Amino acid sequence: MRVAILGCGYVGLALGARLAEAGHDVTGVRRSEEGLARVADAGLRAVEADVTDRASLAAVPDADWLVFAASSGGRGAEAARAVYVDGLATAVDSFASRADPPDRLVYTSSTGVYGDHGGDWVDESTPVDPTTPKTEVLVEAEERARAAPFDATVARFAGLYGPGRYRLERYLEGPVTDGYLNMVHRADAAGAVAHLLEEDRARGETVLVVDDEPVSKWTFADWLADECGREQPPKQTVAERLAAGDLSDAAARRLRTSKRCANDRLRGHGYELQYPTFREGYRAAVEETRE
Repeated sequence: MRVAILGCGYVGLALGARLAEAGHDVTGVRRSEEGLARVADAGLRAVEADVTDRASLAAVPDADWLVFAASSGGRGAEAARAVYVDGLATAVDSFASRADPPDRLVYTSSTGVYGDHGGDWVDESTPVDPTTPKTEVLVEAEERARAAPFDATVARFAGLYGPGRYRLERYLEGPVTDGYLNMVHRADAAGAVAHLLEEDRARGETVLVVDDEPVSKWTFADWLADECGREQPPKQTVAERLAAGDLSDAAARRLRTSKRCANDRLRGHGYELQYPTFREGYRAAVEETRE
């Protein structure tokens, strides 16, 4: 199949390499020279284009599968809207107007759309409840994806980690706040999307892409410290940090969004996780600290 990955970054590069190895014709789209070099280094066709610029998208070859994984670069809600909502609409319109439009779209979203559930379980049937301007944008973008004139799958990623994104010191040094971590290794984020495409699964569905074991931040931090031979880090509740003036109100709202994300639907579609829990996923990072 012909695949175009719009925003071929952290997950997109892994996805593209996996699909290319399986024999698919993969184009990775980035808007910077540095990003394009990484796409080329991964053995993929690199095309410079910007999802917010319809004219530039004409350089991207026709695709059977379109993956929208563009990033707003961690900026605010308006920057996110420009990419996730307006950019997605521009990309969908551009490809839909072609003589040979895509058969499928995968839009990569976030489990952040659920908001706070006090540590309770959530799944694809749980109503979204965005609590920040940026997660409100993500919900709107999901609706845009579902309205595409070709079958769309919304893949809601949990917290991504893996090579270059282990962020050990955050949990080894502390203070660590309360709540749950929902995580997925980059290899499984890419692997899940590849599986849904290649096995022709989840057309018109939303799928949570998360590992098997949401974990308390305090439990995870203690496990990581023990594995790395470090002292267990200090711990505080969000309320304690807010009262001490260590957090802004906005940061406190974000940290209070505690929930446990279930992956039953992903498992039901036949995907087998390479890193089913944080224990397997962080093993390489832990071993590096021991060298």
